[in-house]
Amino acid sequence: MSAHQDKKAGQADTHPSTNDETIVTHAGRSSGHFGAVNTPVYHASTILFPTLAAYEQKATAPVRYGRRGTPTTMALEDAISTLEGAAGTVLTPSGMSAVTTTLIAHAGPGVEFLISDAVYPPVRAFCRRLNEQFGVKTVFYDPCIGPDIAALVTDRTRLIWMESPGSHTFEIQDIAAITQVARAHGVTTVIDNSWSGGHFLKPFRLGVDIVVHAATKYIGGHADAMLGAIACNEDNLGKMRKAISDFGLCAGPDDAYLVLRGFRTLVTRLKQHNENGLEVARWLEAHPLVERVIHPALASHPQHALWREQFTGASGLFGFVIRCRDKAALGPMMDGLSYFGMGSSWGGFESLLIPVSLDGKREATRPAWQGQLMRIHVGLEHPEDLIGDLDRALERLSMADSGV
Repeated sequence: MSAHQDKKAGQADTHPSTNDETIVTHAGRSSGHFGAVNTPVYHASTILFPTLAAYEQKATAPVRYGRRGTPTTMALEDAISTLEGAAGTVLTPSGMSAVTTTLIAHAGPGVEFLISDAVYPPVRAFCRRLNEQFGVKTVFYDPCIGPDIAALVTDRTRLIWMESPGSHTFEIQDIAAITQVARAHGVTTVIDNSWSGGHFLKPFRLGVDIVVHAATKYIGGHADAMLGAIACNEDNLGKMRKAISDFGLCAGPDDAYLVLRGFRTLVTRLKQHNENGLEVARWLEAHPLVERVIHPALASHPQHALWREQFTGASGLFGFVIRCRDKAALGPMMDGLSYFGMGSSWGGFESLLIPVSLDGKREATRPAWQGQLMRIHVGLEHPEDLIGDLDRALERLSMADSGV
């Protein structure tokens, strides 16, 4: 039973479920809110204690100061820990703050980080600043390196950062092989698991030490909350809790409540994202203006077999490359979209489509295509409507691009 939450009324401690459908419905709930199904929003900074003795023992109290957590934030931490199989989770105000907190907690003069070359671009930029300001050396490695990452590990390597699938280019990493090397050298491993929502991939089972989420994405699922989460194994939980405390980070209760509400439908939503995404991906793969579709669940993906070993499904985020010689033709293509929005983020119920450039975002690898890379998030709309929208968009591209 969680250290944060009381036992839910009627729940048997001896029969914990291992099924995610049940976990997302029940994890993080307690009987301590007058029977309310959902943990209420606690707006709190000061927490009062009834006696001096209780106040002097406040360090062991489950709720002792708003910045240290409230029943609302603790419920979400417990829920994510249960889903991921973590020893504990700490929340941050955004996915990026979860990333930067984890990196800074492992930084130091002369320390080296091994970072996937397919990492989320702001992570690359932050690592460069860590190098410039604090002397942390970053080596960007081919995400498909697998066990050969051993050749890059030195006595100064402190952390290996993974993202699978990779940002924009969706490479699948051999997580188990990399964690095996890391453990042999005493190196901490971290993975950004936002793409799977914590459902389709279980990194702790593959030996990962820390799992980072942009809970803004699939866990929240409704494009209305900013939140990050750092789920840890037992060896790293204390370190990350201390870092969160030192940096004064805390998640707002309203966003925590919204994300926890979205968490309850996570598995159901992801199943539909998976189904819709594959239908759209297969249609794109057959379109004459599409050079390639980069979707790990398609047999055409280079690491499809590895994806099948490690994942149990795919979310709605993937890439595809279109034949487009004149980038000005992207305007007519994109501006006439009906169901696909243009905007940052993903993981909500809505579909999104944006063009992507890899300029300045790769060091160890180069793309194997010539066309225009697109990032697509397939939402919960009917796939026939989405396919129709894309079909009309590609027709506009063909008419506007003199080279097609």
